[in-house]
Amino acid sequence: MNFFRGVMGGQAPGPQPSGAETIQKLCDRVASSTLLDDRRDAVRALKSLSKKYRMEVGTQAMYHLINILQTDRSDSEIVGYALDTLYNLICNDEEEEQDESEDAVTPKPKQKTVPLPDENAQKQADDLSAQFTEKFIEDPEHVTLLLTLLEEFDFHVRWPGVKLLTALLKNQGPQVQGVILVSPMGVSRLMDLLADSREIIRNDGLLLLQQLTKSNAAIQKIVAFENAFERLLDIITDEGSSDGGIVVEDCLLLLLNLLKNNSSNQNFFKEGSYIQRMKPWFEVGDDNAGWSAQKVTNLHLMLQLVRVLVSPVNSPGATASCQKAMFTCGLLQQLCTILMATGVPADILTETINTVSEVIRGSQDNQDYFASVNAPSNPPRPAIVVLLMSMVNERQPFVLRCAVLYCFQCFLYKNQKGQGEIVATLLPSTIDANSISAGQLLCGGLFSADSLSNWCAAVALAHALQENLSQKEQLLRVQLATSLGKPPVSLLQQCTNILSQGSKVQTRVGLLMLLCTWISNCPIAVTHFLHNQENVPFLTAQISENLGEDERLVQGLCALLLGICIYYNDNSLENYTKEKLKQLIEKRIGKENFVEKLGFITKHELYSRAGQKPQPVFPSPEQMLFDHEFTKLVKDLEGMITKAVHKSSEEEKKEEEVKKTLEQHDNIVTQYKELIREQDAEIQKLKEQVASVSTQNEQLQTMITQQLSQIQQHKDQYNILKLKLGKDNQSQSNSQGDISQVNGVQTEELTQLRDEVEELRKQNTLLQTQLGDKDSLINTLRSEATLSTESPDAPSDNTELLKELEALRSQVQAQSTEISQLQTERQELLRRAEATTASDTVQSSDGSDDSAKVTELENRLAAQTSETERLKGELKSLSESRANLELELASATSSVAILQTENSKLQTDVQESKKEQDDLLMLLADQDQKIHNLRQRLKELGETVEDEDDLDARDQTDDDEEEDDDDEED
Repeated sequence: MNFFRGVMGGQAPGPQPSGAETIQKLCDRVASSTLLDDRRDAVRALKSLSKKYRMEVGTQAMYHLINILQTDRSDSEIVGYALDTLYNLICNDEEEEQDESEDAVTPKPKQKTVPLPDENAQKQADDLSAQFTEKFIEDPEHVTLLLTLLEEFDFHVRWPGVKLLTALLKNQGPQVQGVILVSPMGVSRLMDLLADSREIIRNDGLLLLQQLTKSNAAIQKIVAFENAFERLLDIITDEGSSDGGIVVEDCLLLLLNLLKNNSSNQNFFKEGSYIQRMKPWFEVGDDNAGWSAQKVTNLHLMLQLVRVLVSPVNSPGATASCQKAMFTCGLLQQLCTILMATGVPADILTETINTVSEVIRGSQDNQDYFASVNAPSNPPRPAIVVLLMSMVNERQPFVLRCAVLYCFQCFLYKNQKGQGEIVATLLPSTIDANSISAGQLLCGGLFSADSLSNWCAAVALAHALQENLSQKEQLLRVQLATSLGKPPVSLLQQCTNILSQGSKVQTRVGLLMLLCTWISNCPIAVTHFLHNQENVPFLTAQISENLGEDERLVQGLCALLLGICIYYNDNSLENYTKEKLKQLIEKRIGKENFVEKLGFITKHELYSRAGQKPQPVFPSPEQMLFDHEFTKLVKDLEGMITKAVHKSSEEEKKEEEVKKTLEQHDNIVTQYKELIREQDAEIQKLKEQVASVSTQNEQLQTMITQQLSQIQQHKDQYNILKLKLGKDNQSQSNSQGDISQVNGVQTEELTQLRDEVEELRKQNTLLQTQLGDKDSLINTLRSEATLSTESPDAPSDNTELLKELEALRSQVQAQSTEISQLQTERQELLRRAEATTASDTVQSSDGSDDSAKVTELENRLAAQTSETERLKGELKSLSESRANLELELASATSSVAILQTENSKLQTDVQESKKEQDDLLMLLADQDQKIHNLRQRLKELGETVEDEDDLDARDQTDDDEEEDDDDEED
């Protein structure tokens, strides 16, 4: 213990060992000691020496420390000391020493790093960090072991493990990323850090994930699909969004890593409806004074996150879908509110303008909304006008003016409606003297004394003409009043006048870019430009002179402008035809010299920088020379102008003749194509008509088949009804025979029989009435059957049906007769029953001499009672069967009427179908005649056309071959 006391505390007497010797002894103790307490004390001592003797501890103790992580994982304290020591060796930042007390639960928060005053010392520290990092990760199992330790919940293990892995990623990011990527559940273990309830671990976990996701699309996708977006947005909301602290900044930086240049994650972010959750971030109040530095940083990162989703470098489809989502959820409206708010810091306002620019770029709906936004002024002014006022104001910051120019360019990008509205503000018929318009501001900036305003206004006006021929022609109508008492001049003429006056290079470059954009692909504008006799001599003089380096770009742009005048010349001016302009170049400049001067544009150092991205970003106003869209125009025109200058007049004439011949040939081919398309359309239409008629025919055939089956079903029903009627008549006759055998009944039964007889009388009367109705219906059917018999197309089934109805009527009348007979027999039965009752009374008054007769009478009375009950049941069933028979008869009658109606409809449909088929045959005949005429015309034009006889012969040959094949198969 004296040894450790000498290391950790007081001085022992005698000579003191050097630092290297002490570290060597500690390493031996770590390697050889069998007691855990001794190893723990040795590792703690190494931790205390790891900053002062970083080189010695790193070279001698690293493998011992890694071995401790592998063998002593059960003791969290020694593992924590080992991780802290490794972190001190690998991290190259000077940090405040952490509290090493064993009783400490919450360590001190990380403080700001203090840079080393000596650059050499800093470089040496960096080299040591890189050296120890490579030594640690030379075995990938070490990184895997560290990932395993992060699963420990113990604070003294997890927190230093997070810091160590972060330091490894900072020093050797790609190698460590590769190990983590192939490690099972490696990324998932790190994502669990965001769910840790201890904020310091969660916050350092954010820093770890920032380093992990740098420049690695595979890890970015895995982190995103581990629900990172949901967790990060929840943390941002819990921390107070833009008003939050450094944690919000870390979350936003991690989101930027996940989304930037990663189309898969961008699409996942949009599909997950996370764009809608960004809207509350930009809700600012009316009082915007006193923004903290952290809030400015947070809001700046939030705006950058929006820009990442709608960046012009993304695929057009992904950008358009994100733009639509931002407009739908109200995010664009919220950004415009910040844009027009007061008290917003300048850098936030600039970034907001850039963000709005990319949200509306190329999106018609978003551009239309932005055009409708008004600034909260009195009177209200459009937001575009207010922004242009800042752009042409030389007192505004340079970055703000660049942002406004970018916003205006994005507003006009692929927006012909917006281009027309801007140009319309310059036309005489729409100028309002009481208000300031966008056109007036652009003209004011174009001719102001500030060269940067000249350049910005010229580029902005060029974007109003980009790929819009009609607006180029409309702009030729613009007239400017230069001074009192002088006639107005055109805008085109005024631009050339300023060029000839020899203004600043930036102004002339802007005006030349405007003129090149204006007259390109617009022969009318070229004619207007050449109509001024001073323009061509000025351009040739500028190109032919030998000027300094600063004027080379102007010479190249003049050569480009003159080349456009040649290429898009319609030869309407005799003095400046294509041939004469080329002769002028050859005499005054020289073709080779002209091409060389034209190449000055693309060779300029700022040309390639401007062509990289649409946003105008320049380190200083003096370097603001090229526009992104103009670089595209130069790239398209340079080769064409070079070829046009070198071509001779004979070659041009030949090309024109070839073009005319090709145009004529194309016209002829187009006519034939249109004719063939029309014929194909007619044939297709006729085929559709044939198919429709065939379908209708099939439907009619199906309907006829169904009707025939229904008629057959009705016939079967009639046969069943006849059988039922026969059985009912037989049962009625049997019941009447049974009744006639009754000799005596009781008085109560007789009363009931009388009531039933009365009911039967009523039913008989009702049946007679119904029979009368049926008679009239049958007579009606007979008359209809007679009419249908006279018709040649009438079916014979109706006659048979009427015959069956007549037979049914006869059966019903017979049944009615039988019922009358039954009633008569019932009357006789009642009469006999009354007589029997009287005789029985006389016999009972004479005395009870003959008891046998009384017994016999009682037996007969019981038999008669049972017979009466049976008779009542049969009478009830007979009544029900009669009612069912009447219903079926009525149904059959209505079915006959329906069948007759449908039969007449079917006959009408068949006649119409025949008529349509005749019309179709006539149309097909006309079509064949047209095809025959077309073949004749093609033959007259020299085209090879097969005759119908050849086609028929070929079809016949094909049919014969198919029949032969079928015979062979048989």
